[in-house]
This record gives sequence, C-alpha cells and structure tokens, in this order.
Amino acid sequence: MKKSLLILALAIAFVSCDKKAEVKEVKTAYVDTSELMKEYTEAKDLEAKYKTQAQEKGRQLEAEINRFKQEAANFQSQAQANGQEWAQKKGAELQKREQQLGYAQQALSQQLQMESGKEMDSLVSGVKKFIKAYGKEKGYAYIYGTGDAASILYAEDKFDITKEIIKALNDKYKAGAAAKEEKAADKK
Repeated sequence: MKKSLLILALAIAFVSCDKKAEVKEVKTAYVDTSELMKEYTEAKDLEAKYKTQAQEKGRQLEAEINRFKQEAANFQSQAQANGQEWAQKKGAELQKREQQLGYAQQALSQQLQMESGKEMDSLVSGVKKFIKAYGKEKGYAYIYGTGDAASILYAEDKFDITKEIIKALNDKYKAGAAAKEEKAADKK
C-alpha cells in the first residue's frame, strides 16, 4: 500500500511538473526623476518664476546694501574729522544697519524657499499622481524611480520610460496652459 501511494504521488508530481505553468509577464519600467524634473516644462517654469522673483526682490535689497557700503566708506574718511565720540556713535549705527540688512537677506531667502517649496511639493505630488495613472493605463505592474532619491540600483535601458513621461507631462501642461489662456481671453 505504501509503495502504491508513493508511486501515485511520484506520478502526480511528474505529471504536474510536465504541465507548463502559465507565467504572466510582469511589466516594469523606471523613470529617471532627476532628468524628469530637468526636462518637465512646468518645473522649468516654476524655477524661472522664483529665479525672477529672487532677482526682483534682491535688487531692492542690493540697492540698500550698496547705499550702506557707500555710507560705510564715507564713515572712515569722516571719522577723523568728526572725532571719536561721533565715530563710535556712527559705527554702532552702521553695525546695527549691517545686521538688519543681513536679517533682511536671510528673511527674503527663507520666504522664497518656503513659497517655492510649497509649489514644488504640489508639482511633485501631481507628477506622482500622473505616473500612477500612466502606469495603470499602460499596464505596468511597477514603475521605479531613479535619480537623486534612487530606489533602484540597476535596470536595463529598455525599461526606461522617462522620455515618454516627460512628453506626456509636457503635453498635459501645455494643454492646461492653453485652456487657461482661452478662459482669460473669453473673460476680456
């Protein structure tokens, strides 16, 4: 009896091994996130927007800094003529003003970082949602990210869909911008 059960078990095992198991291919790809953010038009526009803001706001502060530098240069030549008491008083004023200008520069930098950070977070969130929808639409089981925050150590180039994602995102962004322009034109 034991021999017949063993033979039966071996026969079943042999037959089951003989059947070719259907293996569904798992479709995977990766996106180079560094490249994506360099080439995505909305990200470029956002970077340009804050660069322009920094330059505009920085010009005002730069003019004030230049006035301060001029005053500081004049201070040295006037210090001997006006005496030590005047020089100490004026020196303290200049030091206080220099400190205030430093604080203003720091505050401006923090303000711009905070504003751009919020918009960048929103942009990244939108990109993630887009990639998720893109993956579902194209039948991907996994889409990995590479770049600055690498979550994949190796992938064959044939699985790189970065250019497809960039093109699709840029097309979507351009369509949205065109729609906004149409709405603005209709309101006029």
